[in-house]
Order: sequence, then structure tokens, then C-alpha cells
Amino acid sequence: MHKELINKLKIQFEQAISYFKGEMAGLQVGRATPSLVENLEVTCYDNQRFPLRELASIQAPEPRMIIVKPWDKEVIKEIESAIRQSSLKLSPVAEEEQIRITIPPLSEERRKELVKILQEKTEEVRISIRRQRGEVWDTIQAMEKNKEIGEDAKFKARDELQKLIDEYNKKIEEMGKKKEEEIMKV
Repeated sequence: MHKELINKLKIQFEQAISYFKGEMAGLQVGRATPSLVENLEVTCYDNQRFPLRELASIQAPEPRMIIVKPWDKEVIKEIESAIRQSSLKLSPVAEEEQIRITIPPLSEERRKELVKILQEKTEEVRISIRRQRGEVWDTIQAMEKNKEIGEDAKFKARDELQKLIDEYNKKIEEMGKKKEEEIMKV
């Protein structure tokens, strides 16, 4: 019974890792990539929020330039505003049918800032994993209390749970270190 819970948890952890990869891809390392802006939330159409990738095509025709072409030209100002107000500190230029974003070379200060953002995102994913672990542990304890599993099974489940947590925390740490090295490389 507890095996099912742990297998479900593994799936949730994989989703957290995928989310973390997406967040890391959005951290600029001095090179233009569509992933830098594609997940930015844009508020338009009666205060609804959409990821930028659902509102426009995003291309990086040059190493330091991103072109955003909204499918609906009516939302160009909202997209420009979302990019400008993001934590990425980019300066978009709205033209008639597109938005041009020039990626500045990274200064030492900006690199340190990006590492700080990376650390925040790393902590967010760790907190998410801890919260999910806590929920599963509470369920396992309730199962023991309700006599659905024995005490031995409860402690075996706790050990398996901890092993899984350690495994995913190590993955997250390795991914974060690799990205930090990439950011700090001049």
C-alpha cells in the first residue's frame, strides 16, 4: 500500500524536476533563447493570465536578440509590459507587429543576481518536495493508526521515503551547481 504512495510521489518529484529545469532555462546566461521569456505570465483579455508562448511566436534570430511576434496584435502592449516588469530586467522595444529584445552582455553584478535567483528557485523546488514528503508521511502514519499497515511497514516506508528525498535533493543540487557554473563562466 505504501509502495503506491511512494511511486506517486516519485511522479510528483519528476514533475518538480521538470518545472525546475524550465525555470533554470529561463535564467539568462548572456545568450538569447526563446526559453528565456516563453513562460512569462501576460495579463490580457479581461485580466486572464497566459504564458507568453501561448500568445506569440518567439524566436532568437541572433545570439543576443529575441523576437516576439504576437498572433493578436492587440496584446502587444501587454506583452511588452510583462517582459519589462519581469525579474529578467530586459528592455523590450515594441515595433508595429513584433517586440524586439536585445540581450545585454552579463556584468559581474548581473551574474551574481542570476545566481541569487537560481538559489531562490532551487529552494522553492526543495520546499515543494519537502511538502509533498510531509503529506505522504502523514498518510502513512494515518494508515498505521487505522491498522491498515503495521509499525514495521511504517518505518520501512519512512526509510524508503527518506532515500527518495535524498536522491531528488541530490539531483536538484547537481542541476543548480551546473547552472551556477554556466552563469558565472565569463
